[in-house]
Amino acid sequence: MEDSLSHDTRLALDLALTVRHDGHGGTADDLAGPAGLAAWVHAHPGAVPDQAGFVADDAALAAVRDVRDAVRALFAHAVRPHEPSSIDAARLLPVHQAVELLNAAAARTPTVPVLHWTDGTEPQAQRRAAQGAAELTAVLAQAAIAFLAGPDRQRLRACHAPRCVRYFLKEHARQEWCGPSCGNRARVARHHQRHKKAA
Repeated sequence: MEDSLSHDTRLALDLALTVRHDGHGGTADDLAGPAGLAAWVHAHPGAVPDQAGFVADDAALAAVRDVRDAVRALFAHAVRPHEPSSIDAARLLPVHQAVELLNAAAARTPTVPVLHWTDGTEPQAQRRAAQGAAELTAVLAQAAIAFLAGPDRQRLRACHAPRCVRYFLKEHARQEWCGPSCGNRARVARHHQRHKKAA
């Protein structure tokens, strides 16, 4: 199923997942510094049209982290009536503020529709930066907007396994966790809880 995700969906999810469990009871931030941002951009070809010319500095880092905060706030809003990720529950931006931040970031790079139509195919419209290289924050914000306004948003869930802070797309009706390791951790925690109550 993951292979069928759109570029926008994958980019929005990957941005949100830069906050993760650190394996020691806390959280880790893959975007803790400019080097982390540079590594993340390098791992996401196409996130920036001029990837080779991208400079990960403190200003770029702050802007991307602001977009990520807005995305996670809107993810938390999108999964309602279910609970948001445990890390987000106590520090969410208000929805209207997250929407304004995302829209402002998306507007940093004006885009124009570009038609692609080759023999034997249906015409397809894509958006492309009107001039120059697009800012990373605009690309990320536009991807998040496309995801949140698209059909995949209906499958968005927060993983509630112990210590997990991830969001995921539900692939089948019985899926409750982001991955098998979280499912195992949740089952073990339930097992311990049952035995604790019985004792």
